[in-house]
Amino acid sequence: MTNKLIGQNYTTPDLVAKVTGRAKYAEDFRVDGMLFCKLLLSPMPHARVRRIDASKALKMPGVKGILTADELPPPADVVTDLGQTIKANTRGEKALTSEPAYQGEPVLAVAAVDELTAAEAIERIEIDWEPLPFEVDPVKSLLPGGANARLEGNIWGKPKPPSPGQPVSPPAIEDLKWTDAEAAEYAQGRLPMGKTPDEWSYGNLDAGFKDAALVLDETFVTPNTSHQTLEPRTAMAYWQNGKLYMHCSTQSVVQTVGSVSRWLHLDPKDVVLISEYTGGGFGSKATGTITSVIPALLSKKLSAPVMMRIDRETEHYIGGARPAVHGRLKVGFAKDGRITALDMFVVNENGPYEPVGDTGMTGRMVSLLFQPPAMRWRGVSVLTNTPPRRAQSQPGGMQGITVMEPILAKAARKLGVDQVAIHRVNAPEGKAKFGPANARGDRAYATSAFVKEALDRGAEQFRWHERKAQGGKRQGPKVRGYGVATSAFVAGSTGYDGLFVIKPDGRMYIQSGIGNLGTESMSDCQRVAAEMIGMPWEKVELTWGHTGKNLPWSCVSGGSQTTHAHTRAAHAAATYAIGKLREIAAKAHGGKPEQYTVANERVSGPGGSLTLAQAAQKAIEYGGSFDGHELPDDINAFTKASAAALAGQGLMGVARDNYKHDGSTHSFVAGFAEVEVDVETGQYHIVDYLAVADVGTVIHPHALGGQVLGRSMLGIGHAIGQHWVYDQRYGVALARRFHHNKPPTILDAPRTMAWDALNLPDPETPVGARGIGEPPVAAGCCAVLNALADALGDDVFRRAPVMAGTLLAALDAGHPVQEPLTAHI
Repeated sequence: MTNKLIGQNYTTPDLVAKVTGRAKYAEDFRVDGMLFCKLLLSPMPHARVRRIDASKALKMPGVKGILTADELPPPADVVTDLGQTIKANTRGEKALTSEPAYQGEPVLAVAAVDELTAAEAIERIEIDWEPLPFEVDPVKSLLPGGANARLEGNIWGKPKPPSPGQPVSPPAIEDLKWTDAEAAEYAQGRLPMGKTPDEWSYGNLDAGFKDAALVLDETFVTPNTSHQTLEPRTAMAYWQNGKLYMHCSTQSVVQTVGSVSRWLHLDPKDVVLISEYTGGGFGSKATGTITSVIPALLSKKLSAPVMMRIDRETEHYIGGARPAVHGRLKVGFAKDGRITALDMFVVNENGPYEPVGDTGMTGRMVSLLFQPPAMRWRGVSVLTNTPPRRAQSQPGGMQGITVMEPILAKAARKLGVDQVAIHRVNAPEGKAKFGPANARGDRAYATSAFVKEALDRGAEQFRWHERKAQGGKRQGPKVRGYGVATSAFVAGSTGYDGLFVIKPDGRMYIQSGIGNLGTESMSDCQRVAAEMIGMPWEKVELTWGHTGKNLPWSCVSGGSQTTHAHTRAAHAAATYAIGKLREIAAKAHGGKPEQYTVANERVSGPGGSLTLAQAAQKAIEYGGSFDGHELPDDINAFTKASAAALAGQGLMGVARDNYKHDGSTHSFVAGFAEVEVDVETGQYHIVDYLAVADVGTVIHPHALGGQVLGRSMLGIGHAIGQHWVYDQRYGVALARRFHHNKPPTILDAPRTMAWDALNLPDPETPVGARGIGEPPVAAGCCAVLNALADALGDDVFRRAPVMAGTLLAALDAGHPVQEPLTAHI
């Protein structure tokens, strides 16, 4: 039977508000008596505040008060869903600090009657600074005598195992320096494979290299890139009847309540979070941003609502970034291109605060995507005095794949193997294993993988075999190149709740705790429940974006997990409701519940039928589990509170996703690119790009296509221009605005850009759907890089992005001319 909703395009419930300007983002809200606050940012990369003199500022008309680091609540412990306590990291990021660890870090906030007054007050505050040692280059920090970003050291050590019955301690900052011999290798432009705190391996590495027909040992550097969200992380807060009401820019509505309550030491029941629309996050706003507590604390201090609007330069600093990775890989290949062994070493630039997950993810994604039978991974995350690093679409996976893909394409040329063929022979399939073994000796594995099918479809649609012969052939000053790349990332989680009510008016009222960050998953996932119930979408009312409106426990809207997690939760809630509808029909008309079917807005069986409106009225009459007065024991406490508030209004569908799930859910993309390079100027254009996605069942084609192409452009930006630039001597940013950091614009988009999806359901989830937000990124980046190498040869660049000037200089010199390892150039 053809689905009426799943796999179909539709008008999303937020579309009209967005295109007409009625959608309200955090900075659009106004409250009577509202004050405005501005931040004073550190001008130094690392310093300590000796003294603050705000007397002149506080005497200004219209200035109401200031907030300093001394007034912040201390960092709070975290209690996991399993009841385990993780001790607070006192060396982590704070909303305000008296020891800024990067230029641009907030030191204090001023509240005034308007923004101009607050900005002028900032100028009148005098601070006595004590400069401290700093370092913005992670590899230089590892060299003998290199400076440390923090006084305690330059890396995060491993957390110590807790004693029985004791909480888990946060990791400690440690000092790591390489040897003089390793420093000598650095001087020769090769990334030293020095000591690291983390490593794992599997298989016989020595045998794999011994059996190889070709061994490549290459170093590659990926860029630091800001998230460049169109909406900065503005926040407005006020207190009412002991509760905090916060309007902020976050990817995850329900999950942000926990962050805010922890940062402010509040009961989650006393936090109301409003974020109906978020102008992008790309991972940096997963559960909000810690600076959002600043207006909340000022509001409480001054007994007035406070708005903190963030300008673009401040957003560059506090918004965070994807960390750069310096990677060195030694890879062995058989004659047919199959990888025989892979030795991977990475230095991840961590920024100054909490350890990021990118470091370890580089190895796990390379292990999954290229399936080496023997692999060793070693990595270190180095602290630097640059803005905090946050997850950015495909965190770690993008960098790891970008370090590996140029090596795979180079091996294809040296072995005389087709690019598609070398990707295909190394592609994962089925329940492909990846990463290190656990304590029991078992390795993780995917729920499914259809990468070979994606490569085959892409090669056919791109006309790969017809076009590839033109690669590297000059036509006057122009030469074209063709590149293929594959990509992978995690794409789902489990265990969340669905919640809706069918009321006597015959309509379905669905509660969605998913954030609305532009992906449309906050409504797409809920169409599963409407499909199963047989409810036309025009009779569905969706509530989202306001935790005061009874939302269910929902996943973090990040890591491509939402579509998978909440199609499952919606399926579970609909299954629960169908069971209750059948019971109601059996009670009303006789027979057994299993004899009744739910379809086309009716419950029908041998004894008769009921409309859903009639069944909803019966649910209220019967009460108990039918109308939500009795709830499933296993749903989250957050959902229980919301469901209890909705009880008695109709037939309630509420359930936790308890479906079986064998494996780790990942999605995959195969990307194909054609570039044209002018060898006289170094300028190049992306002529054509195609992405084919393996994401399981397609839920909403338009939204899926937007994600595939949009995230491909994000990746392409990493290949063609987007990056940070820092002054190495003074430790300050030279690129602080959009036009400095060079994110891609419409002028950089491929002249032709297309996408497709296999639409092969994942067997380990009831709807078959997986997430898509992450894997297009590396596919877009690496397909372009591989196309450039196809056009110009393998000895032109060793780092991304590849700029026209760099390209031209390398063509003239006959070898890469950029500094091979220096960060932020």
